[in-house]
Amino acid sequence: MVRFRPLDAWIDPRGGSIERINIDNGIIAIEVLSLGGIIRSLWTPDREGERSNIVLGCDSASDYLTQQAHLGAIAGRYANRIAGAKLSHQGTDIILDNNHQDNCLHGGKEGFNRKQWHIGQLSDGVRLSLLSADGDMGFPGNCTVQLDYRLVANNLYVEILAVSDRACPISLTQHSYFNLQGSSGITNHNHLLSSPSRHYLQCNEQGIPTEIAKVDGTILDLRQGQTMAEIQQGLAHTATKGIDHCYLTGNTDSKELTYFGALSDATSGRKMSLYTNQPSVQIYGANFLHGTIGKHGDKLASYQGVCLEPQQLPDGPNQPHLPGKSWFEAGEVYHHISRYQFDTF
Repeated sequence: MVRFRPLDAWIDPRGGSIERINIDNGIIAIEVLSLGGIIRSLWTPDREGERSNIVLGCDSASDYLTQQAHLGAIAGRYANRIAGAKLSHQGTDIILDNNHQDNCLHGGKEGFNRKQWHIGQLSDGVRLSLLSADGDMGFPGNCTVQLDYRLVANNLYVEILAVSDRACPISLTQHSYFNLQGSSGITNHNHLLSSPSRHYLQCNEQGIPTEIAKVDGTILDLRQGQTMAEIQQGLAHTATKGIDHCYLTGNTDSKELTYFGALSDATSGRKMSLYTNQPSVQIYGANFLHGTIGKHGDKLASYQGVCLEPQQLPDGPNQPHLPGKSWFEAGEVYHHISRYQFDTF
């Protein structure tokens, strides 16, 4: 049985209030906010059966609105980077919000992470909905979004549908920072990351893709598993200061879920496996998280969490040769579904 518990609302400093709800199926539990579709907390058991929260979050709407890390939020209307904050479609130039190194990042400075979503109850989770108006952060078309968080045994399902009344690029992702050590986790260094992915995107110093490359012989080869410490050490002198790379899943069928990889922690015995229908997953090691205000007013540290962000490919709308589908015609449905499976060992 799934239990629902409404929590005291937060005051939104911009006006109104932020709804909060706790959903618990007896195995895992989440707290969801109407602000940004945020997963504020996610409780899973360790090898001893003790549940702890394994995602980073904040204690107030003000703290969420102040930080730039997209903690636990939905990134959109287009996740990741669009080069030059510009698009062109059928001869029409489109100017987007320029909010990061001359690019549009995660939908602009007032992206979906800062929107007030409508929230309602499902039998096994919650459904959030949002209307992004034509011209929102420069994106064309009135875009309607439906987001479901569902708890099924030891799985969290994230399913997103979206449709626009004008041709528009759409790519939405869940941007939680995972630390499988729970409340004691001050670093991700001992987390083991593995993935069968054979290809990743080489990018310029602004994170814009330049080519598809093989992982063979690089620090980015995760097929045998590597600790986050090993990866960070190997990338310490790069522009990203650690892992912030987009891996290809090989998924060409949006109806099927593909196994992408797993994150595990030997201290707690927790393991999280990710399955998705998206063509890529951005892995981000929280390399620039330092100073962000987290729970209890504490300042978070860089490398304190790991993001696994299923999505369409960065700058896909400007690079149609890349895998996936970035543009959706008027009335065409965008569909994202990912499954996060939590086990112990």
